[in-house]
Amino acid sequence: MKFKWYLFQILIPESHLDRLQKALQEVDAGHIGDYDSCTSYIETKGTWRPLAGSNPYDGTPGELSYGTELRVEVLVRAERAKETEIAIRKIHPYEEPVINVIPLMKDLEY
Repeated sequence: MKFKWYLFQILIPESHLDRLQKALQEVDAGHIGDYDSCTSYIETKGTWRPLAGSNPYDGTPGELSYGTELRVEVLVRAERAKETEIAIRKIHPYEEPVINVIPLMKDLEY
């Protein structure tokens, strides 16, 4: 089965939301019908522990960190998925960004 759509879930600090929205616009992610820039986001809490050799955006190597960030969701056409991931990584401040890409069974042909 070939998927036509993917749902991207991106964890990002709230300070970078505007940059992310601009990057998504530039690759036409979130374009649904006669609308563009369609995203949703929620505030979420998380934990992480930077390991030795890491260069964390936030936190101290070896110590468990707690923080608040946004989980941004955007619908992306399959043919734009790779360039969308590249655009996100270019503006993302994390050394290891969390970008979940979920195939959607939308517009199925039976």
